[in-house]
Amino acid sequence: MTTDRKITKEMSIIDIVQNYPETLSVFQQYGLGCIGCAAARFENLEAGARVHGIDPDRLVNDLNKALGQENHA
Repeated sequence: MTTDRKITKEMSIIDIVQNYPETLSVFQQYGLGCIGCAAARFENLEAGARVHGIDPDRLVNDLNKALGQENHA
């Protein structure tokens, strides 16, 4: 288990999607079309989640599960 494959709330959405394509299904489950969103280029995950009324800690946990990691923030 490597610690460099861990998603945090501070990461930009576009970086997450580009570096961890296996997270796309998680974003889709939350109803986030982050790939086509211009804000995804500069908005961090926490801000994006909050704008859509999503708990950022829960989203981070689910994204890390997709990578085979757990995050207990």
